[in-house]
Amino acid sequence: MSNPDKRIKHRLERGNAPSLRNWDPELGDARQQAQATRQNVAIDCGWGRVIFGQTFRDPMDVARLLDDEAPDQRDIAIYLREPHVVTASAPSSVFLDPSHTYRLRLHDYRPAARKVAGLIVRRLNSRADAQAVHDLYCKRSMLPPDPEFVWLQRKSATLCYLIAEEEASGKVVGVVMGVDHVEAFGDPEDGASLWALAVDPQALLPGIGEALTRQLAEFFQVRGRAFMDLSVIHDNNQAIGLYDKLGFQRVPVFCLKHKNPYNEPLFVGPQPGAYEQLNVYARIIVDEASRRGIAVDVIDAPGGYFQLTYGGRSVVCRESLSELTSAVAMSCCDDKLVTNRFLLRAGLRVPQQRMAGSSRENRLFLEQHPRLVVKPARGEQGRGITVDVRDLTALNRAIRVAKRHCDTVLLEELVPGEDLRIVVIDFEVVAAAMRRPPHVLGTGYTPIRELIEKQSRRRQAASAGESRIPMDDETARCVRLAGYVLDDVLPSGVSLQVRKTANLHTGGTLHDVTDVLHPQLVDAAEQAARALNIPVVGMDFLVTAPDQPGHVIIEANERPGLANHEPQPTAQRFIDLLFPITRRAQAAPAS
Repeated sequence: MSNPDKRIKHRLERGNAPSLRNWDPELGDARQQAQATRQNVAIDCGWGRVIFGQTFRDPMDVARLLDDEAPDQRDIAIYLREPHVVTASAPSSVFLDPSHTYRLRLHDYRPAARKVAGLIVRRLNSRADAQAVHDLYCKRSMLPPDPEFVWLQRKSATLCYLIAEEEASGKVVGVVMGVDHVEAFGDPEDGASLWALAVDPQALLPGIGEALTRQLAEFFQVRGRAFMDLSVIHDNNQAIGLYDKLGFQRVPVFCLKHKNPYNEPLFVGPQPGAYEQLNVYARIIVDEASRRGIAVDVIDAPGGYFQLTYGGRSVVCRESLSELTSAVAMSCCDDKLVTNRFLLRAGLRVPQQRMAGSSRENRLFLEQHPRLVVKPARGEQGRGITVDVRDLTALNRAIRVAKRHCDTVLLEELVPGEDLRIVVIDFEVVAAAMRRPPHVLGTGYTPIRELIEKQSRRRQAASAGESRIPMDDETARCVRLAGYVLDDVLPSGVSLQVRKTANLHTGGTLHDVTDVLHPQLVDAAEQAARALNIPVVGMDFLVTAPDQPGHVIIEANERPGLANHEPQPTAQRFIDLLFPITRRAQAAPAS
């Protein structure tokens, strides 16, 4: 950076002029505003800077500041009077963000008639809260501010973090950050803005995003602010629907961002149609390959097939299933009965299992194991599985359901425990997550059917359409087992499990436990991968707890969904396996 540029940067980041508290009614309007409003203001938000364009006299100073964006930050410039001038003058480094700005006029705003039952919205008050904020942003694949930065803002007049906490569990399930424009630069318009709203995709309570947005609006309303703005990507219909509901109105305010690899999808525009049709499980791999300069050829987008090429090497994949997985290994995983035998032969712990046979044989097995799992020998995504079968009538019905998906039906003892998925790549554990069946939480006034529908919509939105709770006979059966019917109103604070299986595609949720995984579980998963001789696999366990050794292995998935385990580096390790030469250099140890 040249010396003039350094001086510009220093001048831009100082931004220290009088605030509106020094307003003198004897001065003229133009002079008052010049004195009151700080110049060249950029507020550090932990994930990047919010650059207030209206405080810059020279629009090119905004371009220079955006060009000076730190590698691990995501700056955004807003309220520019002439954004087209900046983009025209610096087309190689700056672009107009394809987002809309919405404004809530606080003098018209009215609080909600009813609060969300079981939810507390408050300011953060501990380092544990700051860490939870960081973890939540990671879970939503948003650039997280450092927990120490978040903690230091607890007394800031400019930045405000609000968190949403489940009253019953104490778990942080949502966060939003607000910026007070008057405190930031003496805004003569008395404005404020909302940034970085995130809700845990696996939270049970409905209305968390709305509660956080409302609470922040009320916070700024009490401070006497005139409006609260926010920026939302143009195609985020779910968020736009919420803001419309709350009374936000679109305003002609535009944002500029720096052209960097992270923002590339925003300024390059939609990729060719085939790429857009890839599901989230294929796209996470394709994106990682592209970042490394590996050529991608989408062969069949609906099926998830693509070819990766680097140098003279090409590999065809179907999501996380590649040519490196042999047909023999794939067939072992495809048949759950064969998987069970292979693992048993390797000395690993598996549940007792048999094929469904005659009525007498099935009855005898049920007598030996009073609670059963019934499932098709072949299949995926939880289709045709019935869990917790306890009588002959239910057993016969479950066998009929399983036969719709495969002629061979398995009866398996129901082993008590929690459902754990461990991803093994190149015979090493990369990620582990507890898989929990979908639950809904009662409000005291909402029917169970409506709670399920709302939860299902949230799961679909959080998983790019891959997860939903079917409103079928199995869901109705699970609700009946708990003593309710779908049209009953679930009492406030009561949690109801609405499916027995923890499969993501039927609404289950995943909770990362990689860092606490017991060494014996790590060893068992890696042994199982070697027994099946499969380089990429998702092993399904039932465990006492992730940090305890007790377990059985119930299935092996030859095409695990790597996107489900972010922020663990599953896609990175997969590309490392396929193209070791592109493996990112490890940081040298400190001397």
